[in-house]
Amino acid sequence: MQQPTEAVLLRVFVGQDDRYENQPLCEAIVDRALAMKMAGATVLPGPEGFGHSRAIRSQLCIDLGPRLPLVIEIVDTQAQIERFLPAVDAMMESGLVTIEKVRAIHFRRKEA
Repeated sequence: MQQPTEAVLLRVFVGQDDRYENQPLCEAIVDRALAMKMAGATVLPGPEGFGHSRAIRSQLCIDLGPRLPLVIEIVDTQAQIERFLPAVDAMMESGLVTIEKVRAIHFRRKEA
């Protein structure tokens, strides 16, 4: 089994309707992560949640509009995450970013 390596997990919490320039914010962040050669990025849907507004947003809550929560997760080295943070800061108007140290195990198929 591969040995775990030290890594950093970046989580970016945004709303489904958040935008950066002319595209959804989550897509803009993933595109920038790809352009900056980050190890990878995943967008996870949140069927329900609330933030600083204290208003619960869910698929069932029609009154508040379609601001469903999304979480973008990126695991990479600390240096890569620190290099990427200014790009995220430039794109976000509101939201939350968390950073935590993790132990990562990379699984890859052995080439023949």
